[in-house]
Order: sequence, then C-alpha cells, then structure tokens
Amino acid sequence: MTKNNDKLVSELTKIREILDNHFSRPQKSVDWNAANAFMWKSEEKNFKPIENVNAIPLELLKGIDNNINLLFENTNNFSKSLPANNALLWGSRGMGKSSLVKGVHAKISSSSKNKLILIEIHREDIKDLPDILNELKQSPQENFIVFCDDLSFDNDDTTYKSLKTALEGGIEGRPKNVIFYATSNRRHLMARQMIENETSTAINPSEAIEEKVSLSDRFGLWIGFHNCSQEQYLSMVQAYAKYYKIPVNEDKLESEAIAWAAGRGSRSGRVAWQFITNLAAKYKINIY
Repeated sequence: MTKNNDKLVSELTKIREILDNHFSRPQKSVDWNAANAFMWKSEEKNFKPIENVNAIPLELLKGIDNNINLLFENTNNFSKSLPANNALLWGSRGMGKSSLVKGVHAKISSSSKNKLILIEIHREDIKDLPDILNELKQSPQENFIVFCDDLSFDNDDTTYKSLKTALEGGIEGRPKNVIFYATSNRRHLMARQMIENETSTAINPSEAIEEKVSLSDRFGLWIGFHNCSQEQYLSMVQAYAKYYKIPVNEDKLESEAIAWAAGRGSRSGRVAWQFITNLAAKYKINIY
C-alpha cells in the first residue's frame, strides 16, 4: 500500500509541475511586423504569421461591384481609425465572399499608412475570442480584422452566445482597433431546422427565434451574394484568361467554359476559377 501511495504522490507531483510550468510560462509576444496576416493557433494560444496570403486582385472579382465598394469603404474607414461596422458576407457558395475579404485587405494594407492586419480564426475556435481580443487591444498602434470563414452554428452548439458578446464587447466594449468579418452561406448563421426545433420546444416561440437570429443583428453591415448569370460567369472567365495571358480563342473559351459549368451543374466564381485552373494546365501556364 505504501508503495502505491508513493507512486500516486510521485505522479501527482509530476502533474503539478507540468501545470505550474504551463500557467507560469510567460505569454509569447507577437511580432506584428512579421506579416500583414496571421492565423490563430488555438492549441498554442498564439498567432502564426502568414507571409503569402491567397488573395485574388479585386479587379478579377466580377459581377459584385457594389459588394466590393461596400466592404472596401467600410475597411478603408477602419484602417484610418474611423467608425466602421462588423460585416457579415452571406449567400451563395463560390461567389467570392472570402476572396473579397482577402482582396480588400490586400489592397488597403499595401497602400495604407496605418498598419492593417488580418487575423483568421477557425469556426471551432470562436470560444477563444475573449483571449484574442484581449491580446489585440494591447497593440493600439495596429488595426485588426478578425476574420472567420464559413461561419455557422448547428444544434447543441452554444458558442454563438460567446460570439454575440464578443461582437459588442460586453461591459468593456469591443476594442477600437478590432473589427470582425465573417462569411456564411446562411443569412442568420443558424440552420432553419435549428430555429424551428427551438420554436417547437420553447415556452415562448418568438423569444426562441429572437435569441437565435439576434446574432446576425450584431453585424452592422450585411453584404449579400447571389447566384450569377451566364453573362457574369463568362465575364469572370474572360477576366481570368486575360489576366493570366492564356492564349485561347474567345469563342472557344466561352464554349468550353459553358460546357464546364454545365458539367458542374452550377455557375459561380469558384467554378470559373476551377475552369481556368484546368485550362491553364492545358497551356502549361502557372497561375499560382
């Protein structure tokens, strides 16, 4: 029995040492000059610099001119420390929601005198937002866009409540140098089934609905993306082909692009890019 007790004490001592080392370890300082974009690493509780962001030039984003103007103006104001809104880019898949965020950031950060940094956070790491905001507000000389791509919530997921508080900052208020951008296929970030389930089991159905949809109300700027027409789709294809100097006849380009979209059963900016990727390979042109 004594040996067992000694072994237990030894194991507990090791665990205590590990915990003491973990919590007494100083927080890694972040060199915000290392890059213009960072990825939040939840397991390390730190930011990883991203040297080469996969950003598409804004001039290649066709058929969404009004959306580009809205997000560019909002982001430009924020880069100058002027009032700006959290933004929710919602709507059809593959229509350039995340590309617009990265493209606007790339253009403004390359020309703005003020430091504008893009921080990407995965949806499953939303719970870390309080830690992230606390870190970012320690660097008031920089402005930060916290960006979550493909944000949505399903049944039994309660992290949306943490996001609601983070977007407005609770009693302390959102840091003045931080803004939150998110993309989603869902306008209210919740699945319709999720809202309906809450409604059917709630004592007051209207309160259940308000609780769910009020999250999207925290975004002051809503930007909608819708399915594109064939004309818009072809303009995207033509813009890509011209930009990457793919030597293909215009009639052939259009006919093959239409056939490609028909095979996919949809038209979108993503489908246009996938077609150009395939075409560039045929002509041995590197587009990366």
